[in-house]
Amino acid sequence: MKHRLLQQTRLIPQADTALRERYDVHPLWEEADADAFLARHGGEFAGLVTTSRLGASDALMGKLPNLRVISNFGVGLDAMDVAAARRRGIAVGYTPEVLNDCVADTAFALLMDVSRGVSAADRYVRRGEWLRAPYPLTHRVSGKRLGIFGLGRIGRVIARRAQGFDMEIRYHNRRPAADLPYAYENSLIDLARWADYLVIASTGGAETRHIVSAEVLDALGPQGFLINISRGGNVDEAALVRALQEKRIAGAGLDVFEQEPRVPEAFFALDNVVLLPHVASATHETRADMAQLVLDNLEAFFRTGAVKVSAL
Repeated sequence: MKHRLLQQTRLIPQADTALRERYDVHPLWEEADADAFLARHGGEFAGLVTTSRLGASDALMGKLPNLRVISNFGVGLDAMDVAAARRRGIAVGYTPEVLNDCVADTAFALLMDVSRGVSAADRYVRRGEWLRAPYPLTHRVSGKRLGIFGLGRIGRVIARRAQGFDMEIRYHNRRPAADLPYAYENSLIDLARWADYLVIASTGGAETRHIVSAEVLDALGPQGFLINISRGGNVDEAALVRALQEKRIAGAGLDVFEQEPRVPEAFFALDNVVLLPHVASATHETRADMAQLVLDNLEAFFRTGAVKVSAL
């Protein structure tokens, strides 16, 4: 008999097909009244498939009294009540590592774009303005100072990319890491004050909400650039808008926002910010690897009682 799974939302077609082939899957998104459905059938499910955006709350877990495993499509755990899962004895698998390269690539794409004005220059050409005047000078990237807040899995790959641009690297974490060759700054403000580019690659959540504050942006200064590929809530967006409008920082590249998919409209009028719709890991290759790890976590749990890659 196939294990019965509850799936909160679609993943990618090949993952959805593989899940249906291997398990008895119920698509929760098709239910007009999800709460009523779970009240009747919640006890039937041994596993839950979810995403970083949706996660799993303590309340949802409570509606699934026989839930034994959650397989999360993504690395972010902001919406996952990890403590509740641990307390309830529910295994939680997720998909780190496989997205490191593509997220790091996107960080550098944003860094290059906002520095050299790639998107803004494209708009300049399309508007016919090149016919009237040359495009303004932009900023060199090579040889500059790169500060990374959150030198974990993804941050380390970003640092390797930066070495190819002959950049000097420093970082700030909760604590220094003994295995890193880069200089450590004792605070985020100190890192921002030193850096030409400040890349936010930390985890999200209450501890880091709005950690990139007006004070941090002022420390970054009018020649500094902010790049955020972590979580939108890590940046005080109102403070960032003001800093960009008033040219108190040189520019920003953002892949994430606090109220996604809603983006503060004040950004739209600014040419010194590049806006992406949370696509850092959105490549065919990475999504396929993430989907495979969702399947591997489930298969490992039902075979051995432990997921392949645990978030607990």
